[in-house]
Parts: sequence; C-alpha cells; structure tokens
Amino acid sequence: MKVFSKIVDLQNQLFEDRKNGKEIGLVPTMGALHEGHASLVRRSVKENGITVVSVFVNPTQFNDKNDLKNYPRTLDADCQLLDACGADYVLAPSVEEMYPTPDTRQFEFPPVSTVMEGAHRPGHFNGVCQVVSRLFYIVKPNRAYFGEKDWQQIAVVKAMVKQLGLKVQIVECDIVRDADGLARSSRNTLLAKDERSIAPAIYKTLKESISYAKTHTVGETHDFVVNTINAVDGLEVEYFSIVDGNTLQDIAAWDDTPYVVGCITVYCGKTPIRLIDHIKYKA
Repeated sequence: MKVFSKIVDLQNQLFEDRKNGKEIGLVPTMGALHEGHASLVRRSVKENGITVVSVFVNPTQFNDKNDLKNYPRTLDADCQLLDACGADYVLAPSVEEMYPTPDTRQFEFPPVSTVMEGAHRPGHFNGVCQVVSRLFYIVKPNRAYFGEKDWQQIAVVKAMVKQLGLKVQIVECDIVRDADGLARSSRNTLLAKDERSIAPAIYKTLKESISYAKTHTVGETHDFVVNTINAVDGLEVEYFSIVDGNTLQDIAAWDDTPYVVGCITVYCGKTPIRLIDHIKYKA
C-alpha cells in the first residue's frame, strides 16, 4: 500500500493504472477509521482493480471550531487498518494541499440539503460537496463508497453528482453496528465509558418504534421516540424527522409515501458528543 501526501503523485500513479485497464474505487473518509470504514474498503477492493482511500479532516464542513479541533486524528492506525483491508493507495493531504486557494464554490440542493442536518449545521453540506467533488476530480473514480449511517449525506452527494454531470457510481453500503446496536462512528471514540453505555438506547428506541408505528400515527411515533430517548439521563434529542425517503420532506401520514425513514440526531454526555442514526419504516 502506498501513502500519498501530494495530489499530483497520486494522479500520476492512477494515470498508469488506467492505462493498464484498471477501474478505480474511492472511499472518502475523515480518518479515525473503524469497522464501518473497513467494510466500505473491502467492498471496493472486491469490485475494483484499484482502491483509493482519502484520509482528510475537511475543515470546510465543520460549523463548530471546537468540533473540528477535537475530531480524532489517527493516521498511523488508519493506515494499518487500510493495509489489512487490501487498499492500494491512501491520499492523506494537508489542508493547504487540498485547498491551495480558498474554495468559494456554493452548493445547495433543496430540499435534500436544507432540512435536518442542513438546517441544524449551516454550511455543513456545502463543505461536504466541496471536498467530495474535489476528490472526484482528483481521483476520477469509477465508483465511490459511502456508508448509510450518513444517510442524508448520500442524497446530497447524489444530487451534486447529477448537477455536475460526473461519471461516478455512488455505492451505498449498510450501516455497521456494534453488538449493542450503536452505529459505528469515529465520534464514538470521544465517548466516556458511562456515555458509551447509554448511547445504544438511541437505536434500541428506533427499533422499538417500528412496532409502535404499526398502531400509532406519525406524530405519536415521533413523540414516542423523542420522549423515550430524552428520558435517558445524558441523552438529548436535537431533532427526529420522519420523512419521505426520496424528497427528505416531513410526512403527515404513513400512507403519504411508500418510502419512509426516521432520521435522528442526539447529544450524548457532558461534552456533549453528537450522534446520528436512522431507521427505515417503509422501503
């Protein structure tokens, strides 16, 4: 496995690989890798001749400077995991390398980019689109792999790919969870032991709400999830939205659409750590 800090060096290598007829898979990450990322990498290795993994904590998608400062950075451990998964190349650039000049491009894809995370983290998805589009231009992958934990992000990236006319297949991969149901996330490493012990209540409640929803309205189900999670000392729901899975717009009744998803963000612990998850009610 080769690690590149300079974009041009990776591009020169990929030029040779393409000449040899190899298809390229890309797994964009911000590092602090875990089994969720590993599952994406292994799938890319299986489906492509070359797999590139980017490890870059992208400053433009953080609207909280403390969140950016505290985001875990573990490049050496990340590279060990990626090597074991069969990745071919790692791109680990500096901020100056990725953004030699400020990126002033503006991306907005209402309604998918303006609700939920888009509403609560202004500028977040604009930053995601800046870095992901830049990675697509750098790597020119045939396929790019994203985990479904960041479910809304996938919808935004797909909208961006369509608008920019990029020839890349977006591959959605299942959430990887710990045995107790907590979705794997780099932020989980920031949880203290007592915080980690209460975090699984989020997914447990979401799962319970599937049965609850069969005999209750959308509004009642929403309140059940919020009230149940908020009743756990140390957990506080920022938002829970039950939406059309295609438009990401709130629904009023279960029969409004055949594709219904519940998306949640919860603050956990004293710091607090912001955790996201989702559940499919109808798909």
